[in-house]
Amino acid sequence: MIKNKKTIAVALSGGIDSSCAAIILQEQGWHPIGIHLILPVDNREQKISRVKSLADQLNIDLHFLDVRDCFKKNVIDYFYNSYNRGLTPNPCVVCNYKIKFEEIIGWMDQTGIDYLATGHYARLIQGEDERYIELIRAKDDQKDQTYFLHRVRKSHLLRSLFPLGYMKKAKIYNYAKERGLTGHVHKESQEVCFIPGNDYRSYFRNRKESRIFSHGNIIDLEGTILGVHPGTYAYTIGQRHGLGIPSPHPLYVYQIKPETNEVVVAKKKDLFGRELIAQDFLWIKEPLDEKRYRVKAQIRYRHNPASGTLTILDKGLVHFEFDYPQWAITPGQALVCYEGERVIGGGWISK
Repeated sequence: MIKNKKTIAVALSGGIDSSCAAIILQEQGWHPIGIHLILPVDNREQKISRVKSLADQLNIDLHFLDVRDCFKKNVIDYFYNSYNRGLTPNPCVVCNYKIKFEEIIGWMDQTGIDYLATGHYARLIQGEDERYIELIRAKDDQKDQTYFLHRVRKSHLLRSLFPLGYMKKAKIYNYAKERGLTGHVHKESQEVCFIPGNDYRSYFRNRKESRIFSHGNIIDLEGTILGVHPGTYAYTIGQRHGLGIPSPHPLYVYQIKPETNEVVVAKKKDLFGRELIAQDFLWIKEPLDEKRYRVKAQIRYRHNPASGTLTILDKGLVHFEFDYPQWAITPGQALVCYEGERVIGGGWISK
């Protein structure tokens, strides 16, 4: 555990969670310094103004870190290129480890600040060995964000605090209200921050240098042509609406084939599967000598972790088989594995 109360950087987004994290640390005897990331978003100036007012109310120093170029390279380009390859990306996972932690801790190294706090709903347990850290699911299971944090370096987790990890969201809101914060913070958003109105299809249409905008065929599992699509960018695995093809039974997007510019559709029952391959698997808890593990796995943020067998195939390459079929296993999303409440690691679903 961290023994000395000292200056700590707090990632201030302008929301209730990060604001409450700063106040909690103040009440615990820390000296928080706010750091706000400048991102390539439409409401940037409005957010900056709100964060300044918030820092004044909290009576803490505020610094700004311009990460627009880094964000474009590591998050926006990744998002676009994933769709170009027929994958469904998860930009929040990439943003957390590439931007929120790597960029802020890089700034901390230059300014002599040892620790970083964020408003994430997760818990950390550090052992007697200073190099040992465990990432644990939050007490509020509905708000748990360990899925988004599984790729954060252990060296960065060792320098991090998550003050909200043991609290329920409802308690956090009351906590903020009691301290007069609710008028100074913005509401939570479930949208992709860099896409106005969360309309990623319109966003993509402004970048027409790719074949994902070319019309192609919608086919069934037998290869029968059922219709024409305007571009593979408009589809994700499990999608039902917007297919525009007549059918006596509901059809869902089963597969996206960028190599042939085809969208494959099927009945709902066909989208349940038990097996997947994940690559670039990173371990938080170092693997033992065994090649097979009984764990639970999560395949998207709102997916309830389900039990199965994790098999190590090669360095960074794993196979996972669920005990029971799961809905719409999607290439491009993250597979995150748990032993009980502990995150052992995760990788990117490739097929």
